[in-house]
Amino acid sequence: MIDRREILDIAGALGLLPQIVEKDYVLGWVLAGIYQQTALAKSWIFKGGTCLKKCYFETYRFSEDLDFTLTDPSHIDRNVLAGVFRDIGEWIYEQTGIELPEELQEFEIFENPRGSSSCQGKLSYRGPIAPRSGGLPRIKLDLTPDELLVLPPAKRTISHDYSDAPEEEITVLCYTYEEAFAEKVRALGDRARPRDLYDVINLYRNADARPRPAVLLDVLEQKCVHRGRSVPTLGGLEIHRGNLEGSWRAMLGHQLQALPPVESFWGALTEFFDWLQTGVTPAAPTRYRMAAGETVLRERTLLLPVPARSRSYLEVIRFAAANHLCVDLEYQGSVRRIEPYSLRRTRDDNIVLHATRASDGEHRSYRIDRIQGARATGQSFVPRFAVELSPQGPPVIPPTATQVKSSSNTSRRKHGSPP
Repeated sequence: MIDRREILDIAGALGLLPQIVEKDYVLGWVLAGIYQQTALAKSWIFKGGTCLKKCYFETYRFSEDLDFTLTDPSHIDRNVLAGVFRDIGEWIYEQTGIELPEELQEFEIFENPRGSSSCQGKLSYRGPIAPRSGGLPRIKLDLTPDELLVLPPAKRTISHDYSDAPEEEITVLCYTYEEAFAEKVRALGDRARPRDLYDVINLYRNADARPRPAVLLDVLEQKCVHRGRSVPTLGGLEIHRGNLEGSWRAMLGHQLQALPPVESFWGALTEFFDWLQTGVTPAAPTRYRMAAGETVLRERTLLLPVPARSRSYLEVIRFAAANHLCVDLEYQGSVRRIEPYSLRRTRDDNIVLHATRASDGEHRSYRIDRIQGARATGQSFVPRFAVELSPQGPPVIPPTATQVKSSSNTSRRKHGSPP
């Protein structure tokens, strides 16, 4: 198990509570424990916000739950789950020293709205940071056997950026990016929670990973039919706007380095739904001009050849850029508020950040190894140039045979023809 200092250092660098970082650390090892169980590795399909954070995006909101679609309904059994997680807990303790006390594990089996049995579980844990009062922190499990899987699941390596990462990468079976995206849009229509709005707009803004709108809409339509719901619309969400805005800080503030204004995310829904329904991609800002010999860097932060302190600052900057937030950058003894845009390697092998000064839009560039501090602010900006700061997202996957077939089936259903 990593020591307390590693958790505190990461939390300090990212501006998060240590308990949030500790939970992210424990989540990685719980996933490793689940997927070293042969029966679970073939039938538990990882999904939800934690899946997006762990499987697809290095820079994302921290999440707290583990959600799975189970293809084997026999696992929704209190005795089966108790035995499985007893074994998982023992394996994790042998590997790391993290404790999942068996007597504090809970599995509640209930009938979901579709008449099938589902499970909500709670796993208490004792990690590097011992709680000073109250009970142990807990991880929530959501296990559902009757969700519609439109696309075949994907195998992905999870991000576990801690010093005790296992030698063999942690590989999980999870929703494809298109299916995870569609599930978030469906969830936004069902419950209109802040995290769903945050996720939908964040995924949409990541143009490098944006799927074809026709594919996303097809998957979404099938999921909504399965749930007996209509495809979400902006008009349908309007009635939830007040509650969503009122709970924005309470439900999201602790998961993010800095909380973006809810208006910047709500305001982006119009463009998102227009894109989804029409298939027309809005004109994107052009990139800041390339200097001679420059190359854009999209490697993961931990792989960049810069000092550890610089990587911490860069992770803050990348988070802010993904959320269209200004950064207070400490550089050469003063603090400058900037809009961050692009990370590039120069022809003389320096790594520089291209940005504009928030006050007047003047271009500035900063060597990463000379940055003395970085803090994401709550001030949003409308990008003047393409934001090229996120590490490379998942590839845009061409339609598979299953996708083409499902699209054809959907088309036939729309026109009243039998599938």
